[in-house]
Amino acid sequence: MTDRGLDLYSALEEKLGLKKGVPYTPDWSAAPDFIELIVEHSLTEKPQTIVECSSGLTTLMLARCCKMNGSGHLYSLENGAEYAAKTRSYFERYELDEWVTVLDAPLEKMTIHGNEYLWYKSSDISNESIDMLVIDGPPGFMQKNARYPALPVLFERLSDHCVIFLDDAARDDEKELVHLWLNEHPEIEHEYIDTERGCVRLVINRKK
Repeated sequence: MTDRGLDLYSALEEKLGLKKGVPYTPDWSAAPDFIELIVEHSLTEKPQTIVECSSGLTTLMLARCCKMNGSGHLYSLENGAEYAAKTRSYFERYELDEWVTVLDAPLEKMTIHGNEYLWYKSSDISNESIDMLVIDGPPGFMQKNARYPALPVLFERLSDHCVIFLDDAARDDEKELVHLWLNEHPEIEHEYIDTERGCVRLVINRKK
């Protein structure tokens, strides 16, 4: 972790009033510049329904954004029971229970366009339209293009102007799956943001 990274984490904790500890894991937590992007979007745009793939530090910070906004709810899909429990342990500490739900979402086999993937069980997500989608899981080592199913599975649940943030976008697999998404939905606006691990921001525009 660079000095700048540590400073960014500290600045985020200060901004969000997280003075009682956070679930930071060096090998797994999102980089601070990616978290800064999603926090700023949450505080500025005030999305009402947020879904994230994989729980942890981002969950706490996005839930805190909802509380600061006075509206919104975060649903976090987590396939690891241990990680889900660790994340939930912070909610009472910061009085966030009404703003966030960590869903136990084991990975299930599914077939998309003739290819088999493992993806989160997502049937427990609220039926409300998703205004913000944060994709930081499953881990890339599990299979090729591990995060590809996010858009095919959730596309019909996305609001007309949903904003999607994909972490680790500098990796070859993420570059490939973004290319697949854009071939399937060329109307989606997208940009690459040069964060520590790379971020792709996509915007759904069903209605102009």
